Amino acid sequence: MPIKRTVMRSSKGTKLYAVRDSKGRFKDIQSYKKAHSMDIKRKSKAELAKAAKAKAKTKTVKVKAKTVKAKAKTISKPKPKLKAKTTKKK
Repeated sequence: MPIKRTVMRSSKGTKLYAVRDSKGRFKDIQSYKKAHSMDIKRKSKAELAKAAKAKAKTKTVKVKAKTVKAKAKTISKPKPKLKAKTTKKK
């Protein structure tokens, strides 16, 4: 479960995230700017699972396409034509 953070402002007006422990005391204070940028860079479990599922799906489609192409090549390969032998007149 994500950590609940409280948005506060410092005396200078800078936005801060305050994380509290179970007793209500401050556990961690982060600047809003740094914490927010890390939140954006980090992907959630749901996003990672969705990306992995999409990647696996495209991989199976590519494998299927390769096998279909290989089968098509073997089926549509024309048989070599035999040349008629000609005899030379002396």
